[in-house]
Amino acid sequence: MRVQIEILFVLATYLVGSIPVGYLLVRYVTGQNIRELGSGNIGSTNVRRIAGRKIAAITQLLDMAKGLLPVGLYLYLTYDLNVTYYQNIVSDLSIYYVAFASILGHDFSIFLKFKGGKGVNTTLGASVLLAPYSVFISVAFYFITKWCFKYVSLASIVLAITMVVSEFVIYGITPTVYYLLVCMILIIVLHHKNISRLLRNQELPSQRLP
Repeated sequence: MRVQIEILFVLATYLVGSIPVGYLLVRYVTGQNIRELGSGNIGSTNVRRIAGRKIAAITQLLDMAKGLLPVGLYLYLTYDLNVTYYQNIVSDLSIYYVAFASILGHDFSIFLKFKGGKGVNTTLGASVLLAPYSVFISVAFYFITKWCFKYVSLASIVLAITMVVSEFVIYGITPTVYYLLVCMILIIVLHHKNISRLLRNQELPSQRLP
């Protein structure tokens, strides 16, 4: 019975993650289809290009919430007071399926014919309760990289790598490290066009965003 409930929870999380927040907000505010504008991405960076900073900030927060809320609810429902927090979450692999389901929903939304964003904000939201130190360290490296090199895409890739390295340095090999490694690979793969533009020096710097 528990397995069936876990499967249903993972599927429900995927549907929550699939809600195309950026697409819906841009459509509501401007009447335009963000998939046909800018980079065509539904994430907060492209939302900022099309609809401005305020709508981009709202998109960012809601995309993070798509990951945070399902993971938080699942941990609350399954938390065992007889073991420590960290031991509890690494002993039950199902929490990683829940976290990753929210990310897959955002990246491959069923409501957008399995298209979507690049998953950085949703990954942060889904991971902050599983690897809080690594998430905060990686966010710091994100802003440092963005400030130094002016590229959001490069900062996002550095963030993904830093999460894995930080978690490994702090805790060694754990299921969380493997989970973050998969997240890192997915983020890098989804940024392949950005990487190509960076190598050709054709990427749009962040200071040129509206």
